[in-house]
Amino acid sequence: MLIDATHPFARQITQNAATAARLTGVPLIRLERPAWQAEPGDRWQPVASVEAAVTALGAAPKRVFLAIGRQEAAAFEAAPQHRYLVRSVDPVDPPLQLPQLETLLSRGPFDEAAEEQLLRARQIDVIVCKNSGGAATYGKIAAARTLGLPVVMIERPAPVTALRAGTAAEAVALLNHGLGLPAKRGV
Repeated sequence: MLIDATHPFARQITQNAATAARLTGVPLIRLERPAWQAEPGDRWQPVASVEAAVTALGAAPKRVFLAIGRQEAAAFEAAPQHRYLVRSVDPVDPPLQLPQLETLLSRGPFDEAAEEQLLRARQIDVIVCKNSGGAATYGKIAAARTLGLPVVMIERPAPVTALRAGTAAEAVALLNHGLGLPAKRGV
């Protein structure tokens, strides 16, 4: 079996895994943490792509917290009227050509209180992020809810055809089932 446990937005790796599984006849399990779900008080604007997120910001200048990672950040150069706070683990390369830009290099987890403090200190008007799910970066979502901030939420790409598991334990159960082994306890 092949287990694809990459980031929910790692489209190319996931597509490569699906192709490899199909060509070899090896079953594929996609281990993907569940997406975040909107809760009462959330002001999400779901969009299908990074380009749609750029458009969703509109023409009026805003202070934007851009938390989408570094690989697709250049798309926001099409909307230079906004002031951007870009947070990523690694530097955006090549550097963004935006007139009003601040970068934060940081790796989660990020708790709600720290995220609320960051959003207040930078006077953020809107958050742009990907629906990657998980607890490590959920603090910004909870802080946005507390502050009543809108979130432009980039939805996940269409899923590949594969068995799906939301946790490692579910993947092991699928793996054990696929191999005809009894499920192990405590895994």
